[in-house]
Parts: sequence; structure tokens; C-alpha cells
Amino acid sequence: MDDHAIRRRIPKCIAALTLAASVALGGGVSAAEQTATEPEKPKTAATEDGRRTVHRLPANLGRGIVGVFHRDTLVPLVIGGVATGGAWVLDEEMRDWINPDPGEGWGQTLETAGGAVWSGVFVGSLFTAGRISKNARFRAASYDMLDAAVMNAVYFQSIKLVAQRTRPNGENNQSFPSGHTSNAFALATVAERHYGWKIGVPAYLLAGAVGASRMKQDMHYFSDVVAGATLGYIVGRTVVRVNSRPLADGSRKGASFNMAPIVARHARGMQMSLTF
Repeated sequence: MDDHAIRRRIPKCIAALTLAASVALGGGVSAAEQTATEPEKPKTAATEDGRRTVHRLPANLGRGIVGVFHRDTLVPLVIGGVATGGAWVLDEEMRDWINPDPGEGWGQTLETAGGAVWSGVFVGSLFTAGRISKNARFRAASYDMLDAAVMNAVYFQSIKLVAQRTRPNGENNQSFPSGHTSNAFALATVAERHYGWKIGVPAYLLAGAVGASRMKQDMHYFSDVVAGATLGYIVGRTVVRVNSRPLADGSRKGASFNMAPIVARHARGMQMSLTF
């Protein structure tokens, strides 16, 4: 090999030896240096969802159910409670005024649209579309609507079991509160919290019309509707607030259930804990 070729290889050999020495003595190129040289991965809608992911949905439901008992809901609860009490006094007068005509007119149309089946189809379709969409606001709003609908059902069904109020038409004892109304107001509140009053106002008007339709069909008293509207507003408000909180621990991916035996001198049993 001639001198010229040897001189060309010397710098390459020196560079290789220097790199080898740095790996041996310093542990190689630092992670920060590697990251700096790597191209930044593009952000996708899924990486910006925060708490609003499918696998966190059960945990978010748990947080929302507990999150209702918060100072943020105190004012709406007091106002709604006073309004419900006032509506209770006017129940019979409002029933006579709205002149229920079951099976006909706008009352039947809105009652069907606000029912469990069509409401479930609407919310489920939005949620599915939201998981596909790359629009961050729509993804968040559609997720919160599903969360609010499920959470609202838990609450209004529980209250109905306790209240046992007979419907105006005597059909059953599931009158208080109005589930149709609470669901409509929960969805309207989620829409208003995400999109503002331009969407919120028509959404609340539609929710109010759903409540009026239940009175028109003689399925609820005025106080049932007011209580349902209060419940729905509190649920929708709570869901958006809870789901919008940043993740405190990125490693926590959902709810966890733990069970352990209790063995003591005078006690035997099982200890269970649910963390979300």
C-alpha cells in the first residue's frame, strides 16, 4: 500500500478509535444527544387525549361519579334544589296548563328522539366518530358525552329507586327525576363547556323542549323535569372538569382492583380497594 493511501486512512482510524474510547469510558452517546439527533415524532390526536382514552373510560366514570361531590357543584345544586322545590308547588297547575295529549303532536316526537334508544345511538355514533377524528375538541367533546350519558344513567336510576314517585298518569313509580331531561341537559352542558354559548344556547333550548315533551306526554311533573335538568347540568359540568385535569402520573393507565385477606385475632375477612 503506498504512502498516499496510508495517509488517507489515518484520520478514519483515529476517528474510529476515538469513538470506541468514548463508548468504553463514557458509556457511549448520551440519551439526550441521541434524542437531539433523532427527528421529532409527529403528534397525533391520540397522543393529546390525556385522560380521554378508551382504556381509561371505566376509571373516568368512577372519578366522575365521585367528582359530583365537589365545591364546584355546590351553587348549581342549591339553585336547582330551590327551583325544584318551587316547581313542586306548581306541579298540578303546570300539568293542567300544558294540557297533556299522549300519543300525538310534538310531545311524542321529542319524547322518542330523547329516549334511551335514539339517544344511545346518537351518543355512540359521536363517540365512534370522535375516536376516528383528528380534531382535538371534537374528540374530547364526544368522549365526554358518552361519559356523561353513562354517569347520568347511574345517578337518575339510583334517585328513582329511592324517590319512588308515581307518575302523573299512574303508569309506575319512576317519575322523579326525569331521565330524558337529565340526559338531554347533560349532553347540552358538555357541548356548552367545549364549544361555548353559540352551541350551548340551542343545545339547552332543545334539552328544555325534551323536558316539556315529557310533561306533555303526562309522564312527569314539572318538578321532575326541573330536578332532571339540575342533575344533567351537574353531571355534564363534572365530567368535563374531571376529564380535563392533567394526568398526575403518566404510568397510571386506568382503574385497579386489589383484594387481600384480613387475618386478625378476632376478625377474618377480605379487604378490597378500587383505585382510579
